[in-house]
Amino acid sequence: MNTCVSPHQHAKFPLTGLVPQELAEFFVSIGEPQYRALQLFKRLYTSQQLSFETITEFPIALRQRLADLAHLYTLTLTKLQQSYDGTIKFLFHLHDARSIETVLIPSEILGNNGTPKRRTLCVSTQVGCSLNCKFCATASLKMKRNLSAGEIIEQFLLAQQHVREPITNLVFMGMGEPMLNYDNVMRAVEILTHPATKLLGSRRITLSTAGIIDGIYRMADERRTIKLALSLHATTDDVRTMLMPINKKYNLRELGNAVEYYYRKTGIPVTYEYILLDGINDRDDDARRLQRLTRRVPSKVNLIPFHPIDFTNPQGIAAQLRPTPPQRFYAFHSRLRELGVTVMVRSSSGKDIHAACGQLALSNLSSGIAAY
Repeated sequence: MNTCVSPHQHAKFPLTGLVPQELAEFFVSIGEPQYRALQLFKRLYTSQQLSFETITEFPIALRQRLADLAHLYTLTLTKLQQSYDGTIKFLFHLHDARSIETVLIPSEILGNNGTPKRRTLCVSTQVGCSLNCKFCATASLKMKRNLSAGEIIEQFLLAQQHVREPITNLVFMGMGEPMLNYDNVMRAVEILTHPATKLLGSRRITLSTAGIIDGIYRMADERRTIKLALSLHATTDDVRTMLMPINKKYNLRELGNAVEYYYRKTGIPVTYEYILLDGINDRDDDARRLQRLTRRVPSKVNLIPFHPIDFTNPQGIAAQLRPTPPQRFYAFHSRLRELGVTVMVRSSSGKDIHAACGQLALSNLSSGIAAY
């Protein structure tokens, strides 16, 4: 898909998010040779604190002209919060005065140098969300718009500028439903994994969907090599529809068929995400149904504690949700293991700064970047 337009249509033309061929078209449109495209592409994704003035491969006159015509970054970091556990939440201001949040999560396992073995960036793909999942704070924001590929990538680039160690993994699990912004998400993936950038390997990227099966089939047919995670959270259609209205359109049987198709096409195991909710989806019957649902293809289950969203003033069923008590949580975990399910427990990293799973809702918009 060609998204490049003439820079003369805008006072400032965004360059982040363009593939090399589109950058070549941009340079030709301003009377410059095509080879400038790969020079800029490499510098844009491999240099921290980049500005046009620092691109010494370009003549001074070209640097000045680019500064007049184009943007390297359109996002502005307006707030940074750090949790006691090392999790960092970034608040980014967009060009149209809207905002999004991005979270960097260090693993609890340390490497040989004493730093976290993995540093995973949880990236947003939309401003708000249209799916209205009852356990998710982002639902309170409603859907505003999709993010561009450049805005998705800039979250990675700007977060990397504010941490000392390289970001090792990326998950599309922030604000929004990635499958409803499929083209821009996959364009971002292609740039992040491009041989000229070497920012991330495809197996270090995970896309999480609430169950948009059209996107799952498309990922399969395109043989995408990033990982797929499915937000499941219930083992019956009645309960899942109550928690996730999207289940009215794509029920559990259809999801299972889509996941099986995906695995047959790609050979990549699937991750199921399952938030445990007190008295709703945490019984032994649920464990047995979960085992049957997930055994269709090689997979693992991530059990996730429910994180409070009271700060969004939830209504209806959302206001009644409570986390499964710890004893029953770990009994459910043990029962899944007894049933032969590969199961992990997702940590509650960043809970104290509303950065844990399901808590992104722009809860603190005051400006000013915290010291780090």
